[in-house]
Amino acid sequence: MSSPVELTSTRSPRVTAARRLVKRAFRDRDGRFLAEGPQACREAAAAPGVLLELYVTAEAADRHADIVAAARAAGADVVRASGEVVATLSGTVTPQGMVGVCARVGADLDDLLEHRPTLVTVLAHARDPGNVGTVIRCSDAAGVGGVVLTEASVDPLNPKAVRASAGSLFHLPVVTGPSVEELVPALQRAGLRVLAADGAAERDLDDLLDDGSLARPTAWLFGNEAWGLPESTRALCDEVVKVPIHGRAESLNLATAAAVCLYASARAQRRR
Repeated sequence: MSSPVELTSTRSPRVTAARRLVKRAFRDRDGRFLAEGPQACREAAAAPGVLLELYVTAEAADRHADIVAAARAAGADVVRASGEVVATLSGTVTPQGMVGVCARVGADLDDLLEHRPTLVTVLAHARDPGNVGTVIRCSDAAGVGGVVLTEASVDPLNPKAVRASAGSLFHLPVVTGPSVEELVPALQRAGLRVLAADGAAERDLDDLLDDGSLARPTAWLFGNEAWGLPESTRALCDEVVKVPIHGRAESLNLATAAAVCLYASARAQRRR
């Protein structure tokens, strides 16, 4: 259904309820989160039962009539709102005129592994929401079966993470919460070889491509952006691997390294 008139008050109860979802405590309590921008809202509308409300300016509604129609078809409450109201819900300097309120999404580790994925992304203690969203997007593009964020990682439903995922959050299972100590053995029992990405490793990605081992079912484990992986985590994994640096760059950031590793595995698995 749709609101008959434009919502202009930033202090209205429904705007206040939506705005507080920028905080994890309220997302956890309400079981809802925000998805900002046309791409995220389009993908949320396509995911069954996810998009609950769509706040949209008149200009954005005209520009993206297909998304508004999809939101209505999905049963979402489409709320025509002023630019000020949408800006209140937005986390960007230049809002795109559209913000969705979504039902919480996520997956269970046992359910993910039951589907026997051949490629999994693991983020251990990742703290930057932009990096997390970008890695989810890279994982989706590379055909990864699921993404797992260990305990103490940032919430993937953080507005910045959702925005950086560009809708990919709604495409693949995202598991949160397990410890590294329980996760790695579970992945190995499911037939996945766990590779830790670390710039200090002796073997590099080219070695694994050359010997053909990258074609095996694999879980790539990436560490914290600032301090990487502790020795205790590296010891749990089947092998520690670095991305070769052929130029003069000191290193690669988390999202770039993840993209390189995931695509290398995806190509090797397809060739097999």
